Amino acid sequence: MSRKKIVILTGAGISAESGIKTFRDSDGLWENYNVMDVATIEAYERNPELVVKFYNERRRQANAAQPNAAHLALKELEQQHDVHIITQNVDDLHERAGSSNILHLHGRLNSIRTLHPTKPHYAEITADLVHGTKGPDGYDFRPDIVWFGEDVPNKFRAEQLVSSADILAVIGTSLQVYPAAGLLYAKPYDAELVVIDKRIPGVGSFSNTRIIEAAATEGVSAWVKELLDR
Repeated sequence: MSRKKIVILTGAGISAESGIKTFRDSDGLWENYNVMDVATIEAYERNPELVVKFYNERRRQANAAQPNAAHLALKELEQQHDVHIITQNVDDLHERAGSSNILHLHGRLNSIRTLHPTKPHYAEITADLVHGTKGPDGYDFRPDIVWFGEDVPNKFRAEQLVSSADILAVIGTSLQVYPAAGLLYAKPYDAELVVIDKRIPGVGSFSNTRIIEAAATEGVSAWVKELLDR
């Protein structure tokens, strides 16, 4: 098989097997929190201590988790192909698995940014964030997470990647959150669409579609092996 540009959209299902949960598993509750109490700017303005505490807990959980076989298989795919990962996940498991090209749609747990309205200051973080910690611009730091109702800065870059793909793989996502769900419509007509999940989401009637109904660790590992063996 000649070298292909493979663009991969990953969601919570790929990290779930590393022990990281998603609010979509429990009727709008994320680790027993109502998502609207921790994932909107209004929630932060109303109770910033709670929101900071919540993301500190998520950061600790993610940093204790390990990349699983699916993450590692995607790294192996780089041996023969030009691989780009667009992830809805806020953990760094793709990075720790060794993948080279990763675009985070919804932000990262290990990043914080100030509340400056036009030019926020960004910083890396692995420990807990203390509410009220200020950046060099004098504004408080907040989690660098794209909350509900906020713009998705990497949306257009993601669309560009998908529009140039030879293969688009959708792994472990319910395709219920936009703009991520809309990325499928940027796929070139003749590009192959591969969907891997134990609960296959609705993907409409896209041409050249392959469905692999399996958990990420099983489905991704088998798919990658097949590609590398061609």
